[in-house]
Amino acid sequence: MLKLTPAERSELRSQAHALNPVVIIGESGLSASVLKEIDASLNAHGLIKVRVFGDDREARVAIYESICQELQAAPIQHIGKLLVVYRPKQDDQKTHTGKSGPGMREVTIIKSSGMQRPTVSKVMLKGNERVTAGGIIKRAKPRQKSTKRG
Repeated sequence: MLKLTPAERSELRSQAHALNPVVIIGESGLSASVLKEIDASLNAHGLIKVRVFGDDREARVAIYESICQELQAAPIQHIGKLLVVYRPKQDDQKTHTGKSGPGMREVTIIKSSGMQRPTVSKVMLKGNERVTAGGIIKRAKPRQKSTKRG
């Protein structure tokens, strides 16, 4: 289980105030698929709220402790049926390096103009953009036009 100082916990509580629950645990309790979803949400957001249905307080506390222990997360707050859990986000190693596809990618454009030195510039391209031979950025596919508009 991750340990935080009271000041860090207080700061995270204030950040969690505006959040909505991203995972809801039903009457069947904490299953492997629910743990997997909580893990994915922690990887994506870092700080999440979990709503637990059921009137048994001891069961909710047990669920809260098992989530924190199994996922190496820090318990932030437990109010009623809402649990707030924190784990620092893990950096994604899936970065786009010059490949086409979704997301932004960096491209180096070299323009030569006659007798002057070539200019080198680096630009960020969206997934649907390409660079022409002249160094102009264009959309990879032309925008669809409506047949109703003339």
